[in-house]
Order: sequence, then structure tokens, then C-alpha cells
Amino acid sequence: MKENQSASGGDLLVFAQTYAAYHGYISIFVCIFGIVTNVFNITVLTRKHMRTPVNLILTWLAVSDIITMLSYLPFAMHFYCIYPADANKSTEKNSEGWMLYMIFHINLAATTHTVSIWLCVMLAIVRYLHIRSPTKANSMRLQRIKQSRYGILFIYVSSALILVPNYMSNKLLPDVLPDSNETIYVLRDLNLGKNDTETMVLINVWIYAFTAKLVPCLLMLIFGSLLIYNIHVKIRQRRKILQISGASSLRLSEHSRTTKMLLAVIILFLLTELPQGVLIILSACVENFYDQVYLLLGDVMDIVALVNNAVNFILYCSMSTKFRETFVHLFCNFHPLRRSEDSGYTLTDRLAKLDSHSNNNENNHHLHLLQNHFRKLSAEHRIVRE
Repeated sequence: MKENQSASGGDLLVFAQTYAAYHGYISIFVCIFGIVTNVFNITVLTRKHMRTPVNLILTWLAVSDIITMLSYLPFAMHFYCIYPADANKSTEKNSEGWMLYMIFHINLAATTHTVSIWLCVMLAIVRYLHIRSPTKANSMRLQRIKQSRYGILFIYVSSALILVPNYMSNKLLPDVLPDSNETIYVLRDLNLGKNDTETMVLINVWIYAFTAKLVPCLLMLIFGSLLIYNIHVKIRQRRKILQISGASSLRLSEHSRTTKMLLAVIILFLLTELPQGVLIILSACVENFYDQVYLLLGDVMDIVALVNNAVNFILYCSMSTKFRETFVHLFCNFHPLRRSEDSGYTLTDRLAKLDSHSNNNENNHHLHLLQNHFRKLSAEHRIVRE
């Protein structure tokens, strides 16, 4: 048994060393892509007709993801590209300034990951409550947006406060290079999974594992399951009672796609964060697991988390017609008067219709005037062309 464990540990070490040579370049590409696409997310989700509690949460989720990736770029550049992971310690690589930045990055990434996962929990809860108690009243919608703002602020502040003990456990220690007697700086060894592990370190690890990983994952599983159940119940009820027409079927389909998109976001978080929570617990409980397994999988866990931060834009575009059309209108609409062959309406017309559903009734008159104005311009444009 020990020989098999040693062999598997050796294979994991070889894999970790091989992947580390490419990790810096891959992570930089993912970070740049993720930063750009999350800026797109924020730009689209903050449009007037996109203002909903769910989109507000998704906006601040994008902010958290951008902060994570902005912090990771210099870290990956210095510790993986300029000075490869397998390079020997040196005064340049392990200078006090760069090692302080490493601690800053570790603490900041832990905070933003905690913020993101709890925002995802809030996302599941808000969507579930919306499906259970839908409302079209503008006053109620504004009230829910206000409540979401308070919830987001609470998550950001409490995530930072909860992790204060974790910040204090990460410290720099001076070390001396044996060849040159020059001073370098290294992170303090936490000695996880060993007999001499400090009590405070163990407490911090357990708090982080439960508050930032396991508990939010459990809540996402619960509310995600309730979300799936309720959306299927609502769809069956509407089909039976209303005998919906083609147009209402389209709206129902879009409503279902939005929920499925949010479920995809939740599932990605579960796949990313739940294994990390389990590995953290094992690191605290199993002897030498932290050194022989957790640290070797560190780069893999990092790139999985970065990919999760970067792919939301693809999910939104592929699963939300409203998001996709707004994005095209903002960034790709070079011919605003061009009509769609299949619908007969310009993209501006469709966005105006979306606005009419999102805003209160007193704005509907102005929106209809704008629609008529664009239709007249389109007709004149067609006459000129003919």
C-alpha cells in the first residue's frame, strides 16, 4: 500500500512540475480574456433595461472576478514566467517586495473567492424567491434591487472581516542563501497535517474551509435544487392553465433559459469550490496531505478558478437573448437601421421593447414614440435604397 501511495505521489509531483512550466502563460491568457469579458459583462448588465436584482448580483460578481484576475497577473508574471516555479530561490525572485506582494495576493484572492461564492449563494436565493413570488410592480422591483444592494455590501464587508485571522496567519520569514549569504524572504510554513501545527492555524483553516467553501456550496446545492424543482412546476402550471400562445411560449422559454443560465453559473462554482473545500479539510486532518497533495494541486486549482471567473460572458451570450442583443447593440451594431430578415424589426426596436417591460408605465409612452421614430427612419431608408 505504501509503495502504491509513493508511486502515485511521484506521478502527481511529475505532473505538477510539468504543468508549472506552462501555468504562468496559460493563466495570463485566461486573466486577460476574463478581465476584458467581465468589463463587457458590467457594461451590459448596468444598462437601464437590464437593471434587476439578479443582474445587480452578476455585476458585482464580475467586479470580484476582475479584482482576482488583476491581482493574479503580476503574480503569474513574476513567479512563473520571469522566474519559473522550479527555479532556485534568489534575491530577485524572493525579494521582500515581491514576497509581500505574494501575501497581498493570497489574502486578496481568498477574499474575492469568498465574496464570489457567497454572491452565487445570494444569486440562487434571489432567483428562487423571484420564481416563487414573481412581481411586475415597479415599486416591488425597485425594493428588491435596494435589498440586493444591501446584501451585496454585507457580503463584501463580512467576507473581509471573517478572513482577518487568515490574513494574520500568513507571514514572511527571512532566510539566508547558503552560497552567497544573501537574505531572502519566504512564507512561513503552516505545518498543516503535522503534530506541531499551531492551534490558531488549525482554527483559521477550519473557519475558511466551512465559511468560504463547504457551507456556501451546501446552500447552493439546496437552493439550486429548489430552483430546478420550482421552475419545472411553474412551466407545467402555465402550460395547463393559460394554454399559452406562441408569443407567451417564447417569453416562457426565455424565462427558463435565464434560470438555466444561472444554474450553470452555480454548477461551475460547485465544481470549482467544493473540491477545494474537501482538500482543505483533508490537509488539516491527514498527515502530510498538505505537502504531498494539496500544494502539488495548487496550480491546477488556480487555473480552474480563473477559468470559472472568465467564462461567465460565454454563458450569458449563449443562454440569454436579452444579454446577447444588448451586447450586440452596444459593441457590434454598426448598422442600427438594418432589419433582421426573420423578425422584421431592428435591434433598436427590440431593445426598446425590452425597456418597456423593464421600466414603469409612465416611460412606456416615450418608448413607443422612440419605436415609431426608428420605424419611420427605417422606412425612409428602405425607400431611398429602392
